[in-house]
Amino acid sequence: MQTELKKSITWVQGTALTIGAVLGAGILVLPAIAAQLAGPASLVSWIAMGLLSIPMVVAISAMSSRYPDSGGLAAYVRRAFGDRAGEMTGLLILSAMPFGMPLTALVGAHYLGTVFAWGSGAIHLAATALILTAILLNYRGIELSGKSQVLVVSVILFILFFVIIAATPTVNSKNFTPFAPSGWLPVGETMMLLFFAFIGWEMVGHLAEEFRNPKVDLPLSLGISLVIVATKYVAISFVMVGNGLYRDTTASGAMLGLISRSLGDSAATTVALLGFLICYCPVHTFIAGFSRLVYAQARTGEFPSRFAQLHPSFQTPHRALLSFIPIFCGILGLSYLFQWDLNTLIGFPSAVFLLVYTAGMFAAFQILSTRFGRSCAFVSALASLILFLFAGIYILYPLIVVFLVWLRQKRKMHRKHLINYLS
Repeated sequence: MQTELKKSITWVQGTALTIGAVLGAGILVLPAIAAQLAGPASLVSWIAMGLLSIPMVVAISAMSSRYPDSGGLAAYVRRAFGDRAGEMTGLLILSAMPFGMPLTALVGAHYLGTVFAWGSGAIHLAATALILTAILLNYRGIELSGKSQVLVVSVILFILFFVIIAATPTVNSKNFTPFAPSGWLPVGETMMLLFFAFIGWEMVGHLAEEFRNPKVDLPLSLGISLVIVATKYVAISFVMVGNGLYRDTTASGAMLGLISRSLGDSAATTVALLGFLICYCPVHTFIAGFSRLVYAQARTGEFPSRFAQLHPSFQTPHRALLSFIPIFCGILGLSYLFQWDLNTLIGFPSAVFLLVYTAGMFAAFQILSTRFGRSCAFVSALASLILFLFAGIYILYPLIVVFLVWLRQKRKMHRKHLINYLS
């Protein structure tokens, strides 16, 4: 049975997978929401968040290229703080999976449902199809998965580039005054909101073992992704503000108005397609990352050993991928039956990842040898911790998970001590 992941990811595929993990559906609504909160000064918020992402990307790049491990941030925490901390971090990451993936798929399906007048049942079926497609492509191998992500991300970037170019000539300088109509405090408040538009860099760490040349390709993938993502966010925000489209309309209506100036009557269909594709990308990459994390946890004995076995032909953690199907379908079924509020539930995985980022970046600070790398890790850890403390009631979810894992570890230790004593 194959026990090593296939090394087939190039820097091009790595870049597409990373962009897909970070560039979420927020690009369709957050530029307008940010402008409504801070006015034209929201551009400062976008630029500042792009700059603040640099130390986090540097730290993740240094750790992933130096220690390519499919455990990702959990592996780094294990290396810095021991097995129990690594196990806790890995299970904490996985606790975000049941909520994050189905909800992201539902957001994408809602874009199509709005245009084609689908009911709740059809929307949930479309979300299920999106998730099953991502699982199937990842099941068949990371090379096919990476190539498909290159295609999807290329389409997304082309549409966004076309919209930006078409909307630039109608930018009016008058729409930039007053620049900060509500003062500068909303700029900082907006940055807190925009942090979630820059989450996802850590997922490439779970794929580090599968890069052909991780020491070169990983930093290249992360660096190029950061430039592209930050540039797209700022450019969309610039044309949104410059056209004054965020005033007197909803956030989604502002993006629809922006695309309407470029594509006319086909704008609504384009927004629906764009939203669906953008939501597919993080589902695709995160499912790949989660499956590698299960595989890594199984290698260290925290999950059953069968999850550490790879597909004999595709060299993928196929059993982990197949185990996701009933979890995701079950959550989607419950969502359909009880009509869950997506905006409420999305706070759970967000709080989880903020705590995971905090632990992972403190681990990087502990491990990295260069002063620059350690400084980047510390800044990222501190920023993540501060934002985690502002997560409100959602803080309870990851803390409950940590407590339950701690209880599980205590029981395992007591059982081990009892066996040793009796023997």
